[in-house]
Amino acid sequence: MALTESNMLPLGTFAPDFKLVDVVSNTEKSLNELKGEQGTLIVFMCNHCPYVVHLIDALVALAERNLAIGINTIAISSNDIENYPEDRPEKMKALAIEKDFSFPYLYDEEQTIAKAYDAACTPDFYLLDNENTLVYRGRFDGSRPGNSIAITGEDLQHAINLLVKNNPIAENQIPSMGCNIKWKAGNEPAGFSI
Repeated sequence: MALTESNMLPLGTFAPDFKLVDVVSNTEKSLNELKGEQGTLIVFMCNHCPYVVHLIDALVALAERNLAIGINTIAISSNDIENYPEDRPEKMKALAIEKDFSFPYLYDEEQTIAKAYDAACTPDFYLLDNENTLVYRGRFDGSRPGNSIAITGEDLQHAINLLVKNNPIAENQIPSMGCNIKWKAGNEPAGFSI
């Protein structure tokens, strides 16, 4: 496990569309099909990362709570499943059912979407406005495995609240951090190092 921070894609970036398989329904879904009326939260995550495991219940609760205000959540796993079999689609499906996800869990088999978003770690958060423009790409909150800080989701929730009220979101955002995305051999992005 290599502790990795978000690459901090520039704010204002127009989010690339995608078509990926939802592991629960086994159907292809696109960003434009899944986006929320007020905005969309995209989370690059996986099953096995201790940073994701640490906050998964709080993330599920945050996603459920924000549905009511027009923010849809989309989770994407891009990890290499040959070397990390706990992240295979059938295990993703099992986790989504066990945790009762209110959002789709998509599998980025070719890792092209993680690259398109310059995703680096799990979890990596991208909050888009209703025109699919990036307005926040920071951390969930200050809690990490073992640091004794309560899991609140306050940083991300604050950004969501500002977005829904059409208030500006501060550009000084603290990167998320977690395990690096597990790239397939030979598929690593330029500049990637462990």
